[in-house]
This record gives sequence, C-alpha cells and structure tokens, in this order.
Amino acid sequence: MKSSQPNCYPSSSMRLAIHLLSLVTCLITPSASYGGNETDHLALLSFKSMITHDPYGALTSWNTSLHFCDWNGVLCGKKHKRVIRLRLYSQGLAGYLSPHVGNLSFLRYLVIDNNTFQGTIPPELGRLSRLSLLNLDRNRFEGVIPTNLSGCYNLDTLVISDNRLVGSIPMEIGFLSKLAFIVVHGNNLTGGIPPFLGNLTLIESFSATRNPFGGNIPDTLGNWKRLKELYLGVTNLNGTIPDSIYNLSLLTDLSLPDNQLTGSLPSTMGTTLPNLVRLQLSNNQLTGLLPLSLSNCSKLGYIEMSENKFNGKLAIDFAKLKDMYQITLVGNLFGSGEADEMKFIDSLKNCSMLQILDLGYCQFRGVLPSSIGNLSDQLYYLSFGENQLYGNLPSSIGNLVGLTNLYLGVNRFVGKIPFTIGNLKNLGVASLSRNQFVGLIPDSIGNLSSLLELSLNSNELEGRIPSSLGNCRKLLKVFLGDNKLSDTIPKELLQLSSLSIILNLSHNNLFGSLPTEVGDLKMLTYLDLSHNNLSGNIPSSLGSCTSLLFLSLKGNLFQGMIPPSLSSVRGVARLDLSYNNLSGQIPRFLERFSLEYLDLSFNDFEGEVPIAGVFAKANAFSILGNSRLCGGVVELGLPKCKEMKKPKKKLPLVIVLVFSIGLLCIVLWFAYAWSKKKTKGQQPQSSTNEPFSNITYSQLLKATDGFSESNLLGTGGFSSVYKGILDDYGGMVAVKVVHLQIQGAERSFIAECEVWRSIRHRNLLKIITLCSSVDFQGNDFKALVYEFMPNGSLHDWLHSSARKSRLDILTRIRILIDVACALDYLHNHCQPTIVHGDLKPSNILLDDDMVAHVGDFGLARFLGTDSNKNNSLAIKGTIGYAAPEYGLGSEMTTSGDVYSFGILLLEVMTRKRPTDDIFNDGLNLHHFVYMALQEDHATDVIDGDLLNYHLDVEIDSDLNYDEDDEIAKKGKTTNTKMIEECMTPILKIGVLCSLDSPPQRMHIKNVVHELQRTMDTLRNA
Repeated sequence: MKSSQPNCYPSSSMRLAIHLLSLVTCLITPSASYGGNETDHLALLSFKSMITHDPYGALTSWNTSLHFCDWNGVLCGKKHKRVIRLRLYSQGLAGYLSPHVGNLSFLRYLVIDNNTFQGTIPPELGRLSRLSLLNLDRNRFEGVIPTNLSGCYNLDTLVISDNRLVGSIPMEIGFLSKLAFIVVHGNNLTGGIPPFLGNLTLIESFSATRNPFGGNIPDTLGNWKRLKELYLGVTNLNGTIPDSIYNLSLLTDLSLPDNQLTGSLPSTMGTTLPNLVRLQLSNNQLTGLLPLSLSNCSKLGYIEMSENKFNGKLAIDFAKLKDMYQITLVGNLFGSGEADEMKFIDSLKNCSMLQILDLGYCQFRGVLPSSIGNLSDQLYYLSFGENQLYGNLPSSIGNLVGLTNLYLGVNRFVGKIPFTIGNLKNLGVASLSRNQFVGLIPDSIGNLSSLLELSLNSNELEGRIPSSLGNCRKLLKVFLGDNKLSDTIPKELLQLSSLSIILNLSHNNLFGSLPTEVGDLKMLTYLDLSHNNLSGNIPSSLGSCTSLLFLSLKGNLFQGMIPPSLSSVRGVARLDLSYNNLSGQIPRFLERFSLEYLDLSFNDFEGEVPIAGVFAKANAFSILGNSRLCGGVVELGLPKCKEMKKPKKKLPLVIVLVFSIGLLCIVLWFAYAWSKKKTKGQQPQSSTNEPFSNITYSQLLKATDGFSESNLLGTGGFSSVYKGILDDYGGMVAVKVVHLQIQGAERSFIAECEVWRSIRHRNLLKIITLCSSVDFQGNDFKALVYEFMPNGSLHDWLHSSARKSRLDILTRIRILIDVACALDYLHNHCQPTIVHGDLKPSNILLDDDMVAHVGDFGLARFLGTDSNKNNSLAIKGTIGYAAPEYGLGSEMTTSGDVYSFGILLLEVMTRKRPTDDIFNDGLNLHHFVYMALQEDHATDVIDGDLLNYHLDVEIDSDLNYDEDDEIAKKGKTTNTKMIEECMTPILKIGVLCSLDSPPQRMHIKNVVHELQRTMDTLRNA
C-alpha cells in the first residue's frame, strides 16, 4: 500500500507500520506561558490526564521543564509552534483518548496504534480539519465510527483496524473526498460494504477483512480507478464478483477469501489486471476454469484459490510467471483425463522462487513427469495428496533438496520408492501412504536426519524394516501399517526416544519376539503392533512406556501372563490384547486403570473376572473366547466362581460383646455429630437447577458505586467485571456486566446462564444471582453476580508486576488439580456433557485458601443437544489456548478443553504465555517444552521463580504444619532435587494434553490421577 506521505506509510503491507513514541501518565501543572499556544498545551495535558497506564515511562518528558513542543512524541510547526503531529505507537499506553485532542487545530498526523486505548472514538476529532492521517490501529476502541469524522476533510489515510467497533460505515465517510487509504479490518462492523464508498475516487487501498459485513460487493467499487489493494476476506460476502472489479488495471492485491462468493472468473482476467501480485480467492464457491490469461500477469507471485469448485485442465503457462513463490489450489475439481494432464509441471521450472506448490485434494489423473525434479531448489512444500496420479514416482524427486514437506499419499503410484528420496536431508514430513508402492523400503531413508513423520502405510512394501531408521533421531510419528513387511522389528527403531506420538506397524508379517528395547519408548502415546506374527512373552520392559494412551497387540502369537510391570501403564485409555495365546488370571491392576475400552477376547485367561473399574460396565470390555473365566458383572452371564470353604472359628463371647458395645458407641457419636452439623448449617441454599433470583439495575449500581473505575476488576471480549457489596448477600461480590452492543455478547450471556443452571462443583465459580433489566436510559442491561474471589486470577499471580508473592510448586500443582477436577466434572459427570471452550489463566479465580475456581462460561457448549444451534458463536476460545482444529472449523469437543488445559499447565510451569514474542517461525509453547524434554533439560524451561523459591525456603522448626500444608511435616525442608525430578512428568502431561491430534491427547481423568500422584510424591519427599 502506497501513501502520499512516504515517510509515514511504506507500501509493502497493510499493517501501515507508523512507529510512534509514547507519553507518561502523571498530571502536569503548567508554569510557563505559551501565549497563543495555550490551547494546544491544555489539550496535551488533557490527553495525558486520561492515560491510566504508562509502563515504559514514555511521558516522562511531559513536564514543566520543557516546552510542550519538545515533549516526547510531539512535533510542532516551525512557524507558529502549534502541534502538527502526535505520534505514539507501541508504548503500552492504556486509558481513554481525550476529546480535547479535537482542540489541536493544526494537527495533521494522529498516530497512536498498538496501545490499549479504550472507550469510544471522540467525535471531537471531527474538528481537526487539517488532519491528514488518523491511525488508531490495534487498540480497544468500541462503539460506532463517529459521523463527525466528515469534518476532517483533508483526511487521506484512515486506519481504525483491530478494535472493537460496531455498527456500519457511516454515510458521512463518503464526504471525505481526499481519502486514499481506508483500513477497518478486524472489527465487528455490519451493514455490508456501502455502495457510496465508490464516490471516493482517490482510493488506493481498502482493507475490511474480518468483519461480519454481509451482502454483496458493490459494483460502484469499480470507480476506484487508482485502487491497488482490495482486502475483503472473512466478511460474509455473497453473490458474484462485479465485472467492474476486473477493470481496475492498477490492482496489485485482490484478496477475497473465506466468503460465499459464486460464479466464475472471466477469461480476460489476466489481461485486464496485468499488475496483479497477489490473488487470494480461497474458501468460496467459485466454479469454472482458471483463466489462461493469468499467464499475462508477469508480476504474479502468490495465487491461492483453494477450497472452491474450479475444474477442468490446469493450463496456465507458469513459465511467464518468474516471480511466483506460492501456488495453492488444494481442494478443487481440477482434472481433465487428457494425456498431457500434468504438462503444466514442465512450465514451473522457470519459477525459480517457488516455495509452496499445494495441489492436493483435487482430481488430477496422470503420470507425475520427471520434470518435477526441475522445480526450484527453494521449494519446501510439495503436495499432490488425495489425487489419482499413477505410474512410478520419478527418481528426480531427489533433486528437490529444499523440501521439508512432501505429501503424495492417497494416489495410485506403483513401483519402488526411489532410493534418491534419501537426498532430501531437510525433509520433515514424508507422506506416501495409501498407494501401491512395492519392494523394499530404501535404506537411504535413514539419511533423513530431520524427519519428524514417516507415512508409508497401506502400500505393498515388503522385506524388513530398515534399521537405518534409527538414524532419524527426530521422528515423532511412524506409519508402516498395512503392508507386507516381514522379519523382526529392528531394535534401532525402538530405541528412538524421540518417538512420542505414534508407532504403527500393524497388519504386516512381522515375526519373532517383541524386543525389550520397546521400553525405551517412554514418551510414546500410541503403539499398534496388531495383526502380525509376533510371539513369546509380552516383555516386562513394556511397562516403562508410561505415556501410552493406546496399546494394541491384537492378532499375534503372544503367550504367557500379562506382565505385572504393565501396572505402570496406568494412563492407557484403550488396551487390546485379543486374539493371542495369553493365559493366567486377569490382573487386578487393570481395575485401577482409567480405561475407555479393554479387549482380552480369544485368549486362554482363567479364574475370576474383576468387577471394578472398566469391568463394572459390560459394554466397556470384551472377554469372549476365554472359556475358563467365571464371575464378573451379571450381564456377562458367566458361572459363579467356586469358593474355597474354610473352617469357621468361633470368637470368644467376651470379644464379641466388647466389639458390639464399641460399635454402638461409634454409631451414637456419629449420630450426635451429624445432628449438630445439621443444626449449625440450617441456612438453606437454592438449587442450581432452580431459576436464579433476579436483582435490579439500581441495586447493582449502588453496590458498585455507579460502576466506578476504582471498582473495575477487568474487562473481556463481551463484558467488564466490577467488585461491589450487596446488602442482601452480606459481603463482597463480583458483578459481570455484559456489553450488549458487541455482537454475540447476548448469546454469550444466555449460554453462561444455561450452564450455571446445570452445574455445581467446588472448583467452579459460584453464581449468586443475575440481572436482566434496563438502565436509567432505557437501554437493555444484563449482568451476572458471582462470589468474590479475593486472590484474583491465576493470570495475575503468573504475570502481573504487582503480584503478591511467588507460587510454590505444590500450590501450582494443587491449582492444576482443581482445574482438572472441574473439567472432569464437566466432561464426565454432567448430563449433557459440557465443554468450557475458553480455558485460560484469566478465567481461573482463586479464593482465600488459594483453591481454584473455573469461571466464564460464555463460550460453553452442551454436547449432543439442540442448544448449541442457538448458542453458536463464531469465536471458539482465545488465541494461543484454543485447540488448532478449531481454526479449521471443527466443532467444540472435550478434547479441545484438554488442549487448552495442556497449554495452561505449561504456562503455569514456565510462566510463559503461549503468545509470547519468542514463539514465532513455527515455535510454540508446546514445542518449546517438548524439545526441552527430549534433551532432558526440563529445568531450562521451568519458571526461574519456582526453583529460586524452593532454594530460598527455610522452614522455621517452631512452626507446626498439618498434612494439608505446602510442606507436610514439621521442620522438613522442601527437597529441591525431588522437585526438579517431578517437573518432567508434569511437563509431559502438558505436552500430551496439547498434541495437535485430538484423539492422542490425554483423557482428563488420567490427568487428575497423574497430577495427584505427583502431588503425593512431593508431599512425601
């Protein structure tokens, strides 16, 4: 985007990075006379007085020792000494924008982007008739766009993006005839793209992405003959793209993704838009052919047309597009069946900058030409997955040495996997599954030292698994199932300690015993060795794989007893040992597992079937084909077990009398204690299933001192929370006031009410009452009243500069157990199941005893009910905490909550937010901790305050502690070494909960169990 003010706006991006300085929050008492400039001086003082937080001290220079023209971020004109520029960017300033800024009548540039200004945009800004540039980007302004901005008739750049603005674009904006740049993306604007904007004939860039506008693209936008950039993605647009848009010959960026646009692209598109650099039309309903004329767009570097219905032959001549760096056409209907179907690959060799070629999930039919090896050495992502390609995979694929991701799965490739694949030293993902490859897996695959995932399943590969795979020391996932592999399992594969997600060798012809080295897979969560010919005893070393959630040895020749060491694999959710030759009794330790399903069928087990744990539900396990079993739950229909008769011994009469009298005394004592407790706690409590009692607006107004800022506890996306005192309640409460003007807020309020009616648990925030009324101006008013949590939020304890003290290890684990117990209650003990949807530290509140209470159910869902249709919100959690599948449009599930819990756990232990600046270029909090665990450096990522606290602690021997205190025994110091050792299993829980794949995440019941076990270990240290 280019601007008439090149020193203020670079043209390369829509961020409009106008970098500014900040100001300090203290009030100033002027001591000097500024003559005719006093108006500007007072306006700046007013600006400063409304700043409530200045973390970097940017306003320090705003004092009487300097003329205001020398204040930080202020620039005055040389002639009149009037303020012409106020520039304050990225200074962390919080507060409100003073309406007195409208008195800076000579102001030309007002730029305060990337701060935390809130409230409405003052309409007084409309007085700034000389204003040329207004940038309020990335703040928290709310309300509507002021119509008074029409008074800024010299305005050429308007940037109000990434705020919380609502309503429609006012008609008065159409009067700003000098506007060249309009940036309003990332708000909640509605009412469609107004046609009157077409009257602004100087527009060069318009960005309105991520607003729920709706409606069509107005044909009048074709009047923008100077337009270079048009960004209208994720705006609920429908209809066709107007023909007038294709006549904007200066257009460089056309971005309309994630809408419901229909129709086809004109064949002359590349001729009428010769200057296109970026073309993004993905996730629409566009049809027809891709225009051949796009070959004329010689500057085109980025084309993304995925998830549409484009069809026919891909015949664009890419040889003319030398600047092309990304082609993403995944999820279309391309394919003609012609002999030269894949000829376009030949023309790509001239695209020397090509980095991404994604043509997966289409209908290409043909042979992949050997010219694939002529593509750019910068190509790192190549996908032809889910097509109908056939023939051999060219050996020239080994020329693409820059590849990190190769997806060729679900095609019809035949022949051998070329040995040259071993040349791809940077390859992280190799997916060749579900083809018809034959022969051996090449030994050269061991050269792929960067490999993270290998998928060769569902082919016809044979021979032994190459031991060279042991050189791939970063492997996380291995899929070799459903082939014809034979010989023994190489121990080198089982010694890969990096294997933490999945190892699938099922449906092959592997034989021999299971090597004891399997115990080295301590981090593995999914192991499938089913349907092979493995024999011998199940090795006791398998018990070292304590992270397993899924284990299948089904359909082998294993014999002997289930080893007792498997009692350590207590987190496993699905265990299948069926169709083997196992014998002996069913181990009692299986009763203690949190199994979702257990299959022991068709073995030779004998004796009594347990009745606890998974064995309590007949449909949760199978023991068919074991003819010597007895007992168990009634539904099994097994014969009763024969009891061993023992001679009865009569107790002496004196002992019987003494025992009976003692028992009677105990019963009487408990009866007395119960009656006292009942009398003492006579005050009734209302059931959560009953409707809440209502409270009036005036009562809440009084309780919070008029919703004063001094009582404000915090703000969220849909609400603000105030503390207050309710006379009827008799104590402090928290009042959550819903911002009804924000889209989705009322639905959030209704969703939260529905949830609170259905739940009660000690680790859930207690709701007292609600208010659904009108304020004194007749506006709708809704609020929820909660029990006040005096110790604030977990977020405050982790990240606030004013935090009271450091959290020790036991307090942190106890908080995590509280949260996990709350989730276990919501997921497994509520009917219907409830998904919280927004688990994060700021929603975890702490009471006087530091007991954690989960709150904020505004995004919650009832699974399996129609209520979700009414409560459906576009938002699914908070960035950084929301499960990755939510970003792909998946419905909310309990495993999404588990993911959020995993991120929360890692944040508690590392004191790093998932959105910290260090997490970029593919690194996130999950991988940050995972890599530390792989290198056995857990202490490198642990919160430094945590270890320092326990190094500093000295226990006063005169103090008495009971067994519920942080340190369980009198005078006993915390064992710091033990704490460090306990960090690894805790961090491992967080990593396992935050895996990308939902089925592989831990079950919340297992989380509670493992955390409690770690707590017990520390208490006994």
